[in-house]
Amino acid sequence: MVTIKDIARKAGVSISTVSCALNGSPKVTSKTAAKIHAVAKELNYVPNAAARSLKTRETKIIGIFLSDFSGAFYGDLLQGTKETLTKKGYDLVVCSGKKSHSMLPEGIIDGAIILDVSFDSEEIVRYADRGHKLVVLDREIAHSNINQVLLDNKAGATLAMEYLIEEGHRTIYAVTGPASSYDSKQRLRAVMQVAERTADVKLIVIEGDFEKTGGKLAAEQVMADLREESAAVFCFNDEMAIGIINYIAESYPDTRIGQQLHIIGFDNTELASYTHPRLTTINYSKRKWGELAAEQLIKLINGDTVDNERIYVTLLQGNSVRKAT
Repeated sequence: MVTIKDIARKAGVSISTVSCALNGSPKVTSKTAAKIHAVAKELNYVPNAAARSLKTRETKIIGIFLSDFSGAFYGDLLQGTKETLTKKGYDLVVCSGKKSHSMLPEGIIDGAIILDVSFDSEEIVRYADRGHKLVVLDREIAHSNINQVLLDNKAGATLAMEYLIEEGHRTIYAVTGPASSYDSKQRLRAVMQVAERTADVKLIVIEGDFEKTGGKLAAEQVMADLREESAAVFCFNDEMAIGIINYIAESYPDTRIGQQLHIIGFDNTELASYTHPRLTTINYSKRKWGELAAEQLIKLINGDTVDNERIYVTLLQGNSVRKAT
């Protein structure tokens, strides 16, 4: 592996001069700098990122930690994050799994955006206590080195419930996400609050998993209960809502979705626009979520003061939109 010592030897200059030239220091004349860069190119010199990191204490790399990459949710989130970081001169690495957590203490990344249940909150606080800059998208943590950019789950779930109640439904199924999901917990809490303050509403909670398979299992229970009555289902994400729609289309083709069975999702993924009738869902900008998370993290890294942020939601019914109040 070529080092700056090799460049210095061939260029006939000191190691410190090579280091200054490669780092763009004005202390080196343009003629000498040009000679050094030419030698570096000739020798196929590649800067040692780890060594540079030790010296500058930055890698210009940000990590985003996700529980999963499957489904239609993550593309826009990652695109918004990447575009913002690129403008700020940072690269993005996408991480998943327990072993990838070591990228923080090892100094491979300058900071992290976390949407990953494999991190427990105590672990995140430990990293923050050591000075690591973090933005969390899936939990509430008060710490000077941690910023929260959270989805307004309460408003979204409240919009969905109030809409179904206004439509005349008095039996409402709520299909949750995994028990470990912060977003699912927040949505369930809001759903239960609306049901508790509304007379004669029967709420039935079904534990789901944010996957189409979870929607299929929920649909089996709903259809076993439905018989001749009408009901409504609020799925805590679009994946499960589409799982229900697919199951009913295959197993109960005479059931009229939107009449006998009203279904609402959450996330407004691209697939939601292809259902018939179009899936009513809770909409927000996943790209904006990623952009804002990246912006907040860069501010933290630069030592700027930041406030926690919230991503606002609307209810999308076909082509009409209802905002939270």
